[in-house]
Amino acid sequence: MKLIEQAVREGRSSLSEYESKQLLSHFGIPVTREVLIHDIKELGAAAREIGYPLVLKGCSPDVRHKSEKGLIRMDIRNDREAERAFEEIVRTMNGQAGSILIQEMIRGQRELVVGLIRDPQFGPCVMFGLGGIFTEILKDVSFRMAPLEKKDALEMMKEIKGRRILEAVRGLEPVDLDALVDILISVGRIGLEHDAIKEIDLNPVIISGTRPIVVDALVILN
Repeated sequence: MKLIEQAVREGRSSLSEYESKQLLSHFGIPVTREVLIHDIKELGAAAREIGYPLVLKGCSPDVRHKSEKGLIRMDIRNDREAERAFEEIVRTMNGQAGSILIQEMIRGQRELVVGLIRDPQFGPCVMFGLGGIFTEILKDVSFRMAPLEKKDALEMMKEIKGRRILEAVRGLEPVDLDALVDILISVGRIGLEHDAIKEIDLNPVIISGTRPIVVDALVILN
């Protein structure tokens, strides 16, 4: 894929969030609707295209852990809030190269993580587990070597301790497991087809209604 080849030629160690999601979309993985802008003059048109409420993020291949660096503003509800958020993020980036990602606000009470690591012995391995802050706290994850079949993906879902989060609980509908299976299989395909990719981190994958949507994504290159 051209964006991976270009990043490798430029000697970069990762794709930006926007580029990572373009890669995911190419493989049919559902991601947030979003627009990348480079100037505040583009903000109004981007906001109208996506629609309020919005999320604004600093976006650069050199920026990881955006939350810790204060580069995310959520639940932006009008033009005035959007302009203020844009200016705050640009100030926080302090001249660092990058753009601003205008993203739809996805709401959901369940967050998952999907990832990929390239193991020296086993090759690309797909990871699935609880997402958001629970990824680091609980480390409730399951791994499989790629390629995955549907039965592998379903087994991974059953192996995590928090598997009931996928069921109908507390008035929430059961998660669309077929959609989740497709994401896990596709992440494995990406690892098999692109040797330049070292890691993939999709966290969180938010369950909106019944369907999983990738809200944040990071692709690390070899």
